[in-house]
Amino acid sequence: MSPQPAPPSTETPLHYEDALLRRILKEVKTIAMVGASANWVRPSNFAMKYLQGKGYRVIPVNPGQQGEEILGEMTYANLADIPDQFDMVDIFRASNAAGAIADEAIAVADEKSIKVVWMQLGVRNDAAAERLEEAGLITIMNHCPKIEYGRLFGELRWSGINTGLISSKRPRMRAQ
Repeated sequence: MSPQPAPPSTETPLHYEDALLRRILKEVKTIAMVGASANWVRPSNFAMKYLQGKGYRVIPVNPGQQGEEILGEMTYANLADIPDQFDMVDIFRASNAAGAIADEAIAVADEKSIKVVWMQLGVRNDAAAERLEEAGLITIMNHCPKIEYGRLFGELRWSGINTGLISSKRPRMRAQ
């Protein structure tokens, strides 16, 4: 007996114009990363370190690590606890948790100057996105700012590395 195919998705596929993603990544300076981890093998830690390397300030939000530093930044329990302003919320939590985080972002958006809520790969909550957009916040779902940065600003896709060692160009022969 062959396995049953997965049922078709009832969700509309997501597409964001490159110009919008590029504009967000150019204008944003400070990111609150909900679900940031101190564990260096977790994707949130890798993404945080990468974004810091690109000049962003990334403030970790994780109630289990509140008061501790992650990659040189103090960790807060929630968005309201962050004493500074930030432009974007990056959600590294499951889709079913994104709704409460979106509501928290809406509640502090004016005070904290939030303009964008970005849900990571695999994170999609259409009801939360609708509430965010009604509140005037740009919403991106099921995309990674680290990956989009690399794609839109000329780095090698998934690894985010542009060493110049990998090339489609044929090496030049040395004159003998």
